[in-house]
Amino acid sequence: MQETGSLARVGRFTQGIYGYVFALLVCLAGAGLFLLVTPQSRTEHIPRVDFSIDQINAARAASYEIVSPREVLPNWVPNSSNLTDNAGAVTWRLGFATARRQHAMLAQSDEQPSGEFANRMANTDKVTGSRQINGETWQERLRQDKNQRSLVRVLPDRTVVVTGTADWAELTALAQSLVAQPRPETTPSATS
Repeated sequence: MQETGSLARVGRFTQGIYGYVFALLVCLAGAGLFLLVTPQSRTEHIPRVDFSIDQINAARAASYEIVSPREVLPNWVPNSSNLTDNAGAVTWRLGFATARRQHAMLAQSDEQPSGEFANRMANTDKVTGSRQINGETWQERLRQDKNQRSLVRVLPDRTVVVTGTADWAELTALAQSLVAQPRPETTPSATS
């Protein structure tokens, strides 16, 4: 009989406005405790990659002249590098978090047809303008629905694309920093 009375009091307590307030307080206390014991970092962490090996391997493997930034632009972080050789077409993609923490990527390949590579990297085949950078003409392409801007150079032996969510000024700065990379000399194998 006494058990039934206790259950009735608990039932009344967990129903109505008192039960709602009690449940809300328990949830808030649990969330507060979770936030208190969970480590939190207030510093930005963007993974940095060393792309020097891919740069050397790309220059060695490609039949065309590889370009890369003379040096990493101030406050930019290289965060991805991907080198592929697909049926003889050498493609190197080098990604950055820009100073304004947008994305910028340098992509270059001798894939044929070159227009398809440019269209795929820019996510559009529509040329919206042109820009002179270091005495060379680059196509401007804009894909507004993806917030993607691209600078494209289609050359006889390769295609170079600078693309990303970065603004035109940052993409232009990346394109301006590009210099040709020398092909590494191969060491002759020792013969006995």
